[in-house]
Amino acid sequence: MPMGGIPPPPGAPLGLSLKQKNIPQPANALKSFNWSKLAENKLEGTVWMDVDDAKVFKILDLDDIEKTFSAYQRQQDFFLINNSKQKEAEDDTLSSKKVKELSVIDGRRAQNCNILLSRLKLSNEEMKRAILTMDEQEDLPKDMLEQLLKFVPEKSDVDLLEEHKHELDRMAKPDRFFYEMSRINHYQQRLQSLYFKKKFAERIAEIKPKVEALSRASKEILHSKNLKQLLEVVLAFGNYMNKGQRGNAYGFKVSSLNKIADTKSSIDKNITLLHYLITILEKKYPKVLMFQEDLKSLSEAAKVNMTEMEKDIGNLRSGLKNVESELEFQKNRPQQHGDKFVSVVSQFITVASFSFSDVEDSLIEAKELFLRAVKHFGEDASKMQPDEFFGIFDQFLQSFAEAQQENENMRKRKEEEERRAKMEAQLKEQREKERKARKAKANGEDDGGEFDDLVSALRSGEVFDKDLSKMKRNRKRINSQNTDASRERPVTKLNF
Repeated sequence: MPMGGIPPPPGAPLGLSLKQKNIPQPANALKSFNWSKLAENKLEGTVWMDVDDAKVFKILDLDDIEKTFSAYQRQQDFFLINNSKQKEAEDDTLSSKKVKELSVIDGRRAQNCNILLSRLKLSNEEMKRAILTMDEQEDLPKDMLEQLLKFVPEKSDVDLLEEHKHELDRMAKPDRFFYEMSRINHYQQRLQSLYFKKKFAERIAEIKPKVEALSRASKEILHSKNLKQLLEVVLAFGNYMNKGQRGNAYGFKVSSLNKIADTKSSIDKNITLLHYLITILEKKYPKVLMFQEDLKSLSEAAKVNMTEMEKDIGNLRSGLKNVESELEFQKNRPQQHGDKFVSVVSQFITVASFSFSDVEDSLIEAKELFLRAVKHFGEDASKMQPDEFFGIFDQFLQSFAEAQQENENMRKRKEEEERRAKMEAQLKEQREKERKARKAKANGEDDGGEFDDLVSALRSGEVFDKDLSKMKRNRKRINSQNTDASRERPVTKLNF
């Protein structure tokens, strides 16, 4: 039995030895941190096996935590293609047609096809050349090709057009277009291959950054020592603040990170556990704050949906196979004049296959890294998608940065209030000094004036004069007038 006869905690797998927790207990009840404990049978092989919150308790000011997050309330000051162009009104085009034009195609379909052809501004011969040469002159934009695929002649259309081919001159523009395109061997397959070729580089360019972001983010989150230290501190907070079944945890679900801000201070409702955590990190673990720099790729990875990305890869794979199949078909039949399908597509397949294999291999590697990252935190890889997993951390990073800024704003407000109070105290002190100086000056001038009068009287012989007492009274009256005048002067405010 491990730990000197102490049985392993309930739920721990056999053979997994967990160190007995020695969590300090607060003197009074604290507010709870609403986390989700990680089951102990999921701990093996995760980051939580290397985390020791016991070290953190030696550094934390537990009395301050108890004061700040007491369950008893007390108030004090504290410091977010589908182009609908096809519905344009082009009725004039049809209304201007001769009444005797022949059309065997469905009216609505013929109308929409006519609108498309008027935008394309290519004759039927130019269209045929573009299809046969795999659009070497770049006459067919991708969006036009996408629309053309909606107007591939169906077998019923071809049968009707063949019946009326002797009346080709009388046919409406859409009908003539359908007829001419139906004469191109494997027109639909050629059109699909051309569209795939034009879209391939764009699709690869959309997928590749997502795969790379997934790999980078997985590596960052696996190797960040600062993130590991942060989790250790949060684990200590949770174990100290939570009681009973909610406490004594060896790890927690990563989604708990975004619940830290839900716990409010009992001193100031504007202060959350997240604000307090940041303050502690700044004082005790300043290096841990760099975890934000460690996880630069998370926001991009949080946008990756694995299901959609695998679907995109699957579409590319099947598209390449279809083009390869068409290439084999065209290789085994006589080539008509001007047909460049085989030469152009052969070269494309060589380059595209290499690019696709590169992305496919990168995705396999990225998925393996992601699987490791999810398991590293004790999460269920079969249920956790990249956008959810990295989205949790990305949301926490944003909340963390916002709380940091709010802490800074509170500090500045507190400093400003202290500066203002200091200025007011200094101003009050200065006024008091001036008042005392005026009073002292007034008293000093009166005594000095009487002495001067006496000396003057002795020198002049007036000391023996009867009017000496009158002279003293006059001197007092002058001093009194000077004192009143000085009191009426405005006090100049000190500049700081």
